[in-house]
Amino acid sequence: MGNSNNIFSKENTSRLLLRFAVPAIISLLVVEIYAMVDTVFVGRYIGVNAIAALTIAFPIQKLLSAIGLLIAIGTSTHISRNLGEKNPTEIKKTIVNSFFISIILMMLVPFIIYVFRSPILDKLGASPLTYSLAEDYVSLVLLSGIFQCLGMVMSYVMTSFGKTKVNLYANALGVLVNIILDYILVAKLQVGIEGAAISTVVSQVAVSAFAFYYFREAISYYKIKLSLRAALHSLKKNIIYSILAIGFSTFIVEISDATGTVILNNLLYSSGGDSAITIIGAVTKVSMFMYIIIIGISSAMQPIAAYNYGAGKLDKVKETVYTTIKMAIISSVVLALFMGIFTREILGFFLKDTEILSRAVKSFRICISLIPLTGVYYVLIYYYQAIGRAKKGFLLSIFRDIIAFIPLAITLVQVLGTLGGWFAYPLADFLSASISVYLLVKSHKGKKKLEKEREVQVEVFPGKE
Repeated sequence: MGNSNNIFSKENTSRLLLRFAVPAIISLLVVEIYAMVDTVFVGRYIGVNAIAALTIAFPIQKLLSAIGLLIAIGTSTHISRNLGEKNPTEIKKTIVNSFFISIILMMLVPFIIYVFRSPILDKLGASPLTYSLAEDYVSLVLLSGIFQCLGMVMSYVMTSFGKTKVNLYANALGVLVNIILDYILVAKLQVGIEGAAISTVVSQVAVSAFAFYYFREAISYYKIKLSLRAALHSLKKNIIYSILAIGFSTFIVEISDATGTVILNNLLYSSGGDSAITIIGAVTKVSMFMYIIIIGISSAMQPIAAYNYGAGKLDKVKETVYTTIKMAIISSVVLALFMGIFTREILGFFLKDTEILSRAVKSFRICISLIPLTGVYYVLIYYYQAIGRAKKGFLLSIFRDIIAFIPLAITLVQVLGTLGGWFAYPLADFLSASISVYLLVKSHKGKKKLEKEREVQVEVFPGKE
């Protein structure tokens, strides 16, 4: 625990970024496989309507995940900056406050969703064929929210201390438990979609328990008491605000993606029916592998940039940002070429109907065509979070999925039909990449200065708010 300062301050930037990026990418990959496990089992043993039901439920699961990431990333970034500033008291208070926020939000939000599940599922595009399946799945999956959130917070806190593999191993355990239980409940016992939901809940409990096993090291080192009395005594409005403000951009990125999926569900259902929803489910799940590379590398940069910013090493911050951009773009180009060539084989794992598969292949290739351009976009979002520039991070985070994608999708579906919805993705990627490059170039040429809380001013690339 005490060696984390040496890791951030002494190791080569590229090597340090890889040290954080590889576990982050694998962990995100495991999480994506996690989400796909239910899809594979219900698709093979229940049918295409069950896949459509999971697609309907996806935004709700995305919301729970987004809340978890909001708190986890906000907490870990705040801790990383305080590690750089050598402020253990603030670190201790941050951890206690993060647990309090997690428990309150993850008791409140799932309860509200459950109470209003009927109108919510209607708005998400549930049809008479998929409504009951989606309701059965969501009603049980909501129970996983609190375990998912606490597991994320504990894993990301350990990452901020340089323990990068805790998150990876926790999620790997979750996937293993989910696969085993899906096989038993869905394939063998034929419990149905409820079996898939139960598997998800139990696997999240396993993730949370595993993360806590390693999190005890932080509890011991900082002498943390995780009790209601300790939480109430340690509650600080400024810490809670900092956690939520820093993590809010990640929340927006996650929830905007779900919002875009909801819009696309409703736009394409009117012309393509339940088969269009099935295609959206398969394409969006597989295309997420592209974002895993970019977001994994970008998120790996965050604790490194936050630590060095807190320590006043702003040249190191700048070097980290540019190295991250190069790594994100190059690696995502390689993956895009691979997935573009083997699209039919990849999607064929989920879709057996030849007509639906052919439509999905065309949609997928359109969808991923310009994703590598968004490398600079996501890096800048995570960078602004790392240095506490919440306003800039928020404004940039809503651009791709809210400002660009939704209007484009609505317009292009009216002009081009079903394929128009898929063309909205590369156009939104191009626009978000363009504005990010503009911000990067403008900031670099302007040679603006970042203002630090301790009144140290050093020239650095993005400029101040």
